[in-house]
Parts: sequence; C-alpha cells; structure tokens
Amino acid sequence: MKINTYKYIGVISFLLLIISCSTKKDRFVNRTFHAKTAKYNILYNGDVALETGLKDLGTTYQDDFWDVLPVEYLQDSEEDMLPGEEKNPNFERAEDKAIKAIQKHSMNIGGSEKNSQMDEAYILLGKARYYDNRFIPALEAFNYVLYKYPNSDKIYEAKVWREKINIRLDNDQVAADNLKRLLKDQKIEGQDLANASAMLAQAYMNLGVKDTALAVLKIAKEKTKINDQKARYTFITGQLYEDLKYPDSAAMAYNEVIEMKRKSPRKYTIQAHAKLAQQFDYEKGDTLVFLEKFNKLLEDRENRPFLDVINHQIALFYDKQKNDNQAIKYYNKSLRKQTADKYLTASNYRNIAEINFYNAEYLKAGKYYDSTLTKLNDRTREYRAIAKKRLNLDDVIKYEAIVTANDSILYVVSLSEDERNAYYADYIEKLKEQDLIKQKEMERLALIEENKANNAGGISGGKGNNLSISGEDINTASRSKFAPPSIGGNDNQTSNFYFYSQTNLAFGKSEFRKKWGKRELKDNWRFSKLSNNNSNSEEEENAIAEKEEEKVADNPAYKVEFYTSQLPSDQKVLDSLKIDRDFADYQLGSIYKEKFKEYQLAAAKFEKLLGNQPEERLILPSKYNLFKIYEIIGSTKANDIKQQIIAEYPDSRYAQIIQNPNQENEDNQSPEAVYAKLYKEFEDGEIRESYVKVNEFIDLYTGDEIAPKFELLKAQITARLKGLEEYKKTLNFVALNYPNAKEGKEAESILSKNIPNLEKLEFKEETSGSWKIVFPKDYMSTAEIEALYVKLDKFIKDRSDVLVKRSNDVYNEKTNFIVVHGLQSKESAQSTLFLLKDYKDYKVNDEAYIISSDNYMIVQIKKNWDKFIALIK
Repeated sequence: MKINTYKYIGVISFLLLIISCSTKKDRFVNRTFHAKTAKYNILYNGDVALETGLKDLGTTYQDDFWDVLPVEYLQDSEEDMLPGEEKNPNFERAEDKAIKAIQKHSMNIGGSEKNSQMDEAYILLGKARYYDNRFIPALEAFNYVLYKYPNSDKIYEAKVWREKINIRLDNDQVAADNLKRLLKDQKIEGQDLANASAMLAQAYMNLGVKDTALAVLKIAKEKTKINDQKARYTFITGQLYEDLKYPDSAAMAYNEVIEMKRKSPRKYTIQAHAKLAQQFDYEKGDTLVFLEKFNKLLEDRENRPFLDVINHQIALFYDKQKNDNQAIKYYNKSLRKQTADKYLTASNYRNIAEINFYNAEYLKAGKYYDSTLTKLNDRTREYRAIAKKRLNLDDVIKYEAIVTANDSILYVVSLSEDERNAYYADYIEKLKEQDLIKQKEMERLALIEENKANNAGGISGGKGNNLSISGEDINTASRSKFAPPSIGGNDNQTSNFYFYSQTNLAFGKSEFRKKWGKRELKDNWRFSKLSNNNSNSEEEENAIAEKEEEKVADNPAYKVEFYTSQLPSDQKVLDSLKIDRDFADYQLGSIYKEKFKEYQLAAAKFEKLLGNQPEERLILPSKYNLFKIYEIIGSTKANDIKQQIIAEYPDSRYAQIIQNPNQENEDNQSPEAVYAKLYKEFEDGEIRESYVKVNEFIDLYTGDEIAPKFELLKAQITARLKGLEEYKKTLNFVALNYPNAKEGKEAESILSKNIPNLEKLEFKEETSGSWKIVFPKDYMSTAEIEALYVKLDKFIKDRSDVLVKRSNDVYNEKTNFIVVHGLQSKESAQSTLFLLKDYKDYKVNDEAYIISSDNYMIVQIKKNWDKFIALIK
C-alpha cells in the first residue's frame, strides 16, 4: 500500500514540476519555481563568478599612486592590453549566467514581469558588461531595470550604476547632476548611499572641483561597510588634501589608513607610510624614529611585495641627507625588486643619475638617464626635460673629459722633476695593487672554470650549483687562503661536510699545492728534507717568482720614464692645451647655467676659468655670466662683478646692458634678430663688414645656443673672403666644437662631401662657355673705380648687348674685381678689351685680364689669382 502511495506522490510531483516549468502561466507554483531556480542556481553562480572576477581584478590591478586614485578600478580595455594578456573570463561567465536566467526564467506575461528575480538578473548583466568595459550594452541593461521595474528594491542601485557608466563615457556633468538629485532622496541609504556619494566624488574630481569632491567622499567613507572601499576612500581623501595644499589634514587621512591595520589592504597601508615620508622634515625631523619605522617595515614579512616602495623611501631619506652611498644602495635595492610601477623604476634611475651628475660622474649619469627614459611616457613634460638634459650631457661629458685630461697634463708639467717622479711613483704603486687584485680575481675565475670542467659529470646543473662571481664571493675567497668559498653553501649536497663539496675540495687541493707543493702520501710529509718533491716545488716557485719579477721589470707601465717621456715640452703645445681647457671650462659654465640651471656648478666653472688667466675674449663674457648667476642666487658678489665690468669695459655691450637693462636699442635685440640682420648684410654683398661683425658677435654670444649659427656663418663669410683652405679650417672648428648641434653636423657634411670635390678643381687652358674681363683694384681706390665705371657703362650702353654686364666682386680683404661679363668667346673678349683700350671714347688704361667663367669660379673659390696670372704669363 505504501508503495502505491509513493508512486502516486511521485507522479503528482512530476506533473506539478511539468506544470510549474511553464513561463507562460501566471500561477503561484510557476512564479515560485522560476524565482527560486533563478536565484539559487543560475544567479547564484553568476554572482560567484562576478565576485571571483572582482577579487582577481583587485589582485592584478596596478594603481598609479603617483596620481589621485580613481574611486574604483577596472581591467584594461582590449586595445590597452599588452600582447599575451587576456580579459578576465569570470565577467563573461557572469554575463552568460545572467542571460541564461533571463532566457529560461523570465515570465513576461501581459507586458508585466512575474518573476521577482529578473531585476537581479538584469543588474547582474549590467555589472558583468560594465566590468568587461562594454559600457553601452551595460547601460541598456540598467535602463531596462529602471523602465521595467520602477518598484524594485534594487532601483537605487540601478540608478547609481547608470551614472557610473555616464562617468566612464565622459558625461561627468550629467552624472553629477543626476547623482545630486538622487542623494536628495531621503530613502537612499546604506551601501547605495555610499556608492552614490563615491561616484559623485569621482565626477567632481573629473570636473576639477576637488574641494566639493572631498566633501562627498567623506560621506562615502563613513557609509560604506566594505573595508577595501573605506581604506581606498580614506587614502584618496589624503591625496585630495595634498592637492589642495593641506598637508596636516592629508597626514591625518594617511594615519587613519595605517590605523585600520589589517582591515586595510596592505598596498594602501604601505603607500600611506610613503606619503607620510614625503612630508617628513629632513632638517628638523627625528631621523632616528624615521629610520626605525622603515626598518621595521622592511623586516615585516608581509611587506615583501612592497619592498620596492619601502626601499625607495629609505633611499630618498639618505638622498636628502646627502649620504650618496647609502642612497644609491637603497635605490638599487628598490630596482632589484621587480615592480610593475614604471614611474617608481624611472624615479630610481633618475635619482641615481642625478647623484652621479652632481658628483661629476657624467658617463654613469648618462647611462642612468637612458634607463630613465625607457620607463617614462614619451609624451610627458618630464620625459622631454630629461631627454634634453641627456642630449646636453653629451657636451658635458666631452668638455669635462677635455678639462680633466688637460688639467692633469698641465699640473704634472708644472711640477719640478723630483715632484713629478714622486707623483708617478705613487701612481705606479697603486697601479700594481690594482693589477694584483685583477690577477687574483682572474686566477679565481679560472679555478672555478677548471673545477666546472673537472666536475662536469659529478655536479648537476640545478639551482644550487650556480657559482656566483659577485663581490661577496670575492671577499670570501680573499679573506683567508685557507677558507674555500661557500662551505656548505651553494653546492648540491645537502650536508655541510667539507669533502662532500666538489668545489670546496678542488679549492682546497689548489690551496694545498700553493703552500706545500707536490707531496707524497707518507708519514711526516711536512718536513721538506724528507721529500725531493718539495725541493722541486720550491725551485718551481722560485722560478715562477723570478718570472713575475721579470714580468714587472719588463712592463713599461711600471716605469716612471714611460709617463714622463710622453709629457709635452713644446710651449706651443702647452699653450694649445691651456686654450682648449679654458674654452671647455667656459662651455661647461654656460651649459650648467643656461641648460641645466645649476648655478653653483656654473659659478664654480667661471671662477676657475678666470683664475686661470684665459684668453681676453673669454674674460668679459665670463664675468658677465658670473654677474647674472650671482644676481639670480642673491649673492653679494654680484655687485662686485658688476663694478668690475663697468670699470674695466665701460664701452662694452655688457656694461651698457648692466647700466641700462631696459634700453631698446640694436645691442639689446634678441640673438636671433641680430643673426638674421647680419645674414641679410652678408647676402647683400657686405662681405668685409660682415666678417668684422661676425667675430664680434661670436665673442658676444660664446656659450649661447645660437653660437654655432654665428660660427657657421663665419665659415661662409671666410670662404668668400679668404678662400677654400681657410673655409676648411673654420668648418673643421664648427664640426669639432659643436658636434651635436645642427650646424656642427652640417659642417661635417660639407667637409666630407663638398670640400673634396672643390679641392679637385684645376685651371683649364681651353674652356667653352662665356668669358670675362677682370680689372683688379684696391677696394679703397674709390676714385679709380668710379672712373672705370663711367667708361665701362658707356661701352655697354653703346654695344646694346643685354648679355654684357659689369659687376664689382669682392676678391679678398684688400682687393676687388671690376668684371665685364657675358662675352661669348675668348676672341670676343680679346676684341672687346682691345676696343676698350684703343677706342677714343673709352681709353681704358687700367690693368686687365681675360679669363673664362670656369677659371674665374676657381679663382674665387681658391683665391689663387696669382697662380692664374703666372699660368697665363
């Protein structure tokens, strides 16, 4: 009977299940079945997937703590992802579950939804799409809830999420207006109130209204029940106070994050410590307490993922204390901790570069600046500033090398013979010590390689066998000749027993042979008289020692004469070294002043230069630069330099500028305007005048950025006035002294490509083309030139030939050529000259020569008129 009862119950239950599966019947059973199934099956799994995705996102997302944090974080969009990165699959799974719940359990009957869980399904759908960076489809889901379920208990949540999407779509003002209206509703409370306040704060931050954002963010911080959010909002509060220049309030916010202890995610706690460290008074603060706190943070095992941040802050502390060695040590520790914070890495590199720069280690500084640039965004102002500094550093490295080398040579030359010998003897002793250290290290490395080869079959290639060649191992090996490296340490045996380590054993054998030589295995082996092998060993050692002594004796670098014989003795060479050194010091002072704004370094260079009694052309600009530097840094020396310039150089442009800084005259024009005017004069044929002026302006603007332009213009003027050889010299000067400037590169290109072709030009006896008649004249003989003009102009007018013209061409510093152009053959030129000399209307008795246009071009390029005259005679 019971069996039949169970059978009927089973059948009835089955029929009820079939009936309740229908989504088209508005019955209690149907509604309950679909609501419960959706909630506890599909939507539950979707919520779990969403929570898992958020947990993964919180672990992998990298906040940029160098800027104000956003109130919430998202995964990167697909276009921002690096190769190999994939979107979080949990958000897609959550979306699938929401869609499945809607498709299978929605009961839309008569235009009304009968399943009470469908608003939850659409909200899950919107959230999943939102976290997947698909904002428009997400907005559709939330708008559907607002349209279809106005009485839902999730209506405030849907409204907040809609405004979150508006913010993501850059509709910040719309979101702010809607959220303000929403917060006026007295019914909104709890987490919905916290979320709405947080998103309103984000909208205000995006709009740049940080004080208002701060006010509503405090509400969000108080109302949220989620510790992660509370810590984040508190940290952002501190950042906003910092931006608003309220350091005390910011410190209180950061301390609040720290006092949350384990309720706050560790990343916010560590960054709060870092932010407080940035406010530390390095002059008046308690440095012992500071170091004690950060050393405790270093020792805490929980802080291992954040050692990059902690070490960076300790490095900054030592950097501010001018303890360069400790600062570099901790910067390097921060770098060794692989971090996803690119700006932190860039800061470490940049700060090490700065330390090396101020210590005149320019080559090292350049390398660290290069590393800095690889970690910075190339669109930022900081990137451009460092890139410019790095480019300028090439000049600094070059000029500092010149100064160091020339200073050293000039110093040694200035010593007496005994002092010079003592100087080099001391250097040789240091050199021997260095060479000995290098030799021992080479022997140690050779021994390691030998042991590796000998024990290749017995030592595995596992992690434990990697033989380090770090400084620590070097010290271990040199500490004692009886102490083999890494006893019980890096070898593959688990025991510490000496003879179980092949490396230690090989090292011990080698040390034994060095001390005792080859010994037989027998009693009393220590007594040398009992072993012939020992005497042989001693002989071998003596022979080796003799060879080493011979090696030292034969090494020229260990002899004083090797160095003294290379010292220059010719006064011209020494003068040239001094001139190069002084010019390099001037260039360094100008670079430090104009490009790096390092006024103390610049002042030191100019002071040193003036103390070395440089060329006259460098004295006045150096003093003027010193005056400007002391004026900028507020030094009392500025007035002394000013009075010197006025007294010693009263007619100079510098004196005029100092006495009348606001004068509006040509002397006070910008360098670019002066250059443009001079170039125009050169193009207009004022060659001699331009040459005088260009030299004046080069002296005036030495060290300025525009100096290479004037130097290259001088080369062009020199070519017109002095010819090819002088042109080469001036081009070479520009190329050597301004290799990184555009003008220096242009000069180098002309030297390599154009000059060789010009040097090949030679006079031709038979040439085709036009001919000229040349009348050489002293350019000061204006009366003669004017009289010749009258006769030639009459001849050209009488001839009525539009091709025939005359010109006054500059040849060199003293001579001009009055030239008749446009004669089509040599015979025509000869007959024209005959006519000018013999015809009664002209009677030109001036010295004149016939020359082809090709040869005339060569004369002007090479300034070899005398050679041409000798050739035709």
